Amino acid sequence: AMLDPDRGLSLTIARVVQRLQGSSLHSQLERQARVSLHKPEIKLESLKEDIKDFLKTSGWEKKLQNAVYSELNVFPSPCHPAAPPEHIKEPLAYMRKAQGSWEKRILKSLNSMSTELNIPLAQKRPVNEQKELLNKWNEMGTDEPDLSLFRPVYAPKDFLEVLMNLRNPNYENGEQPSFRNHLGLIQVPLKVKDIPELKEDFSELGLNIGQLGIDDSAQVPPEFFENEHVRVGQKVLAEQDSAAAQQYVRQGCPTALRADLWALILNISNQPEDILYYEQLKSNVIQHDLLVDSLIYKDVKLTASNDDYYFVFEDYLYQVLLCFSRDTSVLEHFTYSSATPPKSYIRGKLGMEEYAVFYPPNGVIPFHGFSMYVAPLCFLYHEPSKLYQIFREMYVRFFFRLHSISSHPSGIVSLCLLFETLLQTHLPQLFYHLREIGAQPLRISFKWMVRAFSGYLATDQLLLLWDRILGYNSLEILAVLAAAVFAFRAVNLMEVTSLAAAEAVLADLSTLKVMPLLQIFLFATVT
Repeated sequence: AMLDPDRGLSLTIARVVQRLQGSSLHSQLERQARVSLHKPEIKLESLKEDIKDFLKTSGWEKKLQNAVYSELNVFPSPCHPAAPPEHIKEPLAYMRKAQGSWEKRILKSLNSMSTELNIPLAQKRPVNEQKELLNKWNEMGTDEPDLSLFRPVYAPKDFLEVLMNLRNPNYENGEQPSFRNHLGLIQVPLKVKDIPELKEDFSELGLNIGQLGIDDSAQVPPEFFENEHVRVGQKVLAEQDSAAAQQYVRQGCPTALRADLWALILNISNQPEDILYYEQLKSNVIQHDLLVDSLIYKDVKLTASNDDYYFVFEDYLYQVLLCFSRDTSVLEHFTYSSATPPKSYIRGKLGMEEYAVFYPPNGVIPFHGFSMYVAPLCFLYHEPSKLYQIFREMYVRFFFRLHSISSHPSGIVSLCLLFETLLQTHLPQLFYHLREIGAQPLRISFKWMVRAFSGYLATDQLLLLWDRILGYNSLEILAVLAAAVFAFRAVNLMEVTSLAAAEAVLADLSTLKVMPLLQIFLFATVT
């Protein structure tokens, strides 16, 4: 249920205040205000105004603004106060139910692996193992444990099968008005945007606007735009304003400024207490051995270690992902995710709630390819605790939506539907041809979208794409790019006669240039 704007605003303010009250920023502000009382320019008769001025000039007001902006970006706008909490997670009951049964399947798969291999979900490491792990913390990749018995809990194609079987029970046997003519694999009626709406949303990607990642724009000589854009970027960084940074990166980030701009948008400042928190996670990894550690290890070995761009970051990936699995602060995102963290019971206490623990402690069971969410960030951040915080924030803002079932516009179900609708509407011949030969386009593009294209595009191109995810606070651009790739290879695809041949045409995306593809598809397609 929608609220009248004023009521919604007051609820939002109340929620933001409540969330910030427990934060370290709150205690820092209090400390600063107390310190300021001893300054000569603070007068008793104008105390409130003087302290406000002090917080403004000393940069603390900006920090508060960024914290508020960050809250507004991450949390959904408030539902009606009478709405039950599961509505904040996911308004559609059949989506909640589907997500619930998918979670049961994943957990069952994990538990049966634990039973078959006779390896407990969690156990304390013997002291000698703890020492050993501590000593090789920075070179875990040199280890070659036998992981042949471990298998990923699921891979993207298993998840696609689940999404293909989703149905809205209110529409019996496909009698969905206006949806009857959708011939893709996704059969749920969600509202997705058409090209005119996307053009409006992504107006900064227009043909007559300077872009990083476009080499030969007729309007603006690229070197002129780049020099000017760098100058503006430095100013944005000097101002330390998250909202301005978010607007700025819509036209792409200069390579030298990207790490700082992303950190500003995500409101990550790597304070001493953040570094300490990371060290605590690390000591938890050293002390306890989790079954998911082997899954993480195997995933890195199967994906990033074999990637020409990312194999050098293998050790960073273990560090970040092992710490991530222990991080209970990640549980917070389940208030606005359709997913629910899996529970496990202490041995011999099955079903007794007081003996239930979340497993893994962060509530996220990694799947095949999960480590590719971290890999590209290793190009930007070389300090482990900073890299860790950036990844965690990217995950709780964006990546969790790519592997949970929901009706959110940035959720994977909507992205699949947007992709299929764009193709069916704007490249109908190609769409029907591929469908006829049993090469449904989504079967090919699904893995690109689930991984946010990581491991498929060249890294410089991937970072230009992720600039726009941050800039628009949305994952919809992934579906647009997937459709644009099909459009770009349409001539070759019209000639194939099997799924395998279609996959071969699209097997290598490493030479693609993201920005021209997006521009041509959005702004040069006849609608």
